Amino acid sequence: MVTETTPEELKSRLHDGDVAVVDIRDPSSYAAGHIEGAVNVPPNRLSPAALDAPWAAAEEVVVSCYVGKSSKRVAAVLSERLDADVSSLRGGFDAWDGPVADGHGDDGGPSSEGPGGVGDEATSGHTDAPF
Repeated sequence: MVTETTPEELKSRLHDGDVAVVDIRDPSSYAAGHIEGAVNVPPNRLSPAALDAPWAAAEEVVVSCYVGKSSKRVAAVLSERLDADVSSLRGGFDAWDGPVADGHGDDGGPSSEGPGGVGDEATSGHTDAPF
């Protein structure tokens, strides 16, 4: 069973420790606004190579989506593949009221350009598509 992290808990953990936030929303939604410091890794880009990225070495990984449904499924998969405490952000980005950044920036995540297009088309309508 995947644990959930509340937005309040995440704010505290971001301030205090080694936590990575993985935003699985499509790249255009991520670019429009995301949790400050989050990396954008849509589910269709969670390849073994993606798990070699710096965020995957964090002690704790919190997965965020639109409303907290798809992130639970992705967190379950990541918890089997990473040596980290993995959880899902309760309520997803919709529930987040902490610092927000916009644009893609240099966050260490996969580029929104290149193989695979610009994101998972199944999630482009702000719905929580299945993982």
